[in-house]
Amino acid sequence: MTRPKGVLLVARIELELRRRGDPKRAEGAKRYLKSELTFIGTDTRTVREAARGVMRELTPLNRAGLLALVDDLWPPGIFELRALAVELLKARSAVLVAGDHRLIERLLRESQNWAFVDFLSIQVAGPLVVRFPDLGAVLDRWAADSDFWVRRAAMLALLLPLRRGAGDFERFARYADGMLEEKEFFIRKAIGWVLRETGKKRPQLVDGWLAPRIGRASGVTVGEAVRYLPQARREALTAAHRKRRSATTRAARAREPGRVPARRKGG
Repeated sequence: MTRPKGVLLVARIELELRRRGDPKRAEGAKRYLKSELTFIGTDTRTVREAARGVMRELTPLNRAGLLALVDDLWPPGIFELRALAVELLKARSAVLVAGDHRLIERLLRESQNWAFVDFLSIQVAGPLVVRFPDLGAVLDRWAADSDFWVRRAAMLALLLPLRRGAGDFERFARYADGMLEEKEFFIRKAIGWVLRETGKKRPQLVDGWLAPRIGRASGVTVGEAVRYLPQARREALTAAHRKRRSATTRAARAREPGRVPARRKGG
């Protein structure tokens, strides 16, 4: 596939998506994702149908063709075209090579929303790291990045094997421990999400990691992390979290300038 043909293909795809788009859906999706991208208003099913159609038309869609098409789909700044690019990368991830982590990282940085970041992390970066374990060093770098979306991607790239009861929990735990006290919701949610999925197969592992950190974790993280733990442990950890957070809040208020400490009864 040559680039001119690819550009014509993208134009044809966009025309078809626009034909099936819904302006109200577009407006709602743009508002929900708080995105500056252009939205056509086609649903996920339609985008996936378009991806399957592209793969049938370009069979076999090799690595060179895939990367060229992604390069054509991404720049127009249209949400559905970018979603199609992500679908194609997910479907053809097996043809990617280790060096393609650079493309994935670029797309992560340009995505700036969970809809793309999560799919790229879990379905594209994750399988690539499994096939090329040396890319763990790339995840280490991502986990220390100044962009919280890239930090989130470092953790989510480890999710699928952990969900299956395997995977590199030690690496995830190291990342999560370093981010546990961050205020960013999407970081807190990602930590809890990976712990929750790990807990489906290895609840004791999650319990053992979370229990000594319960006072540092956010409510968002704890609420997700304990979901598949035995009821007794779920309730115990939730209660411990509330107790520790309440104590922290009281201590912080007591340190506020000019605040008069409450008098004890009978004191």
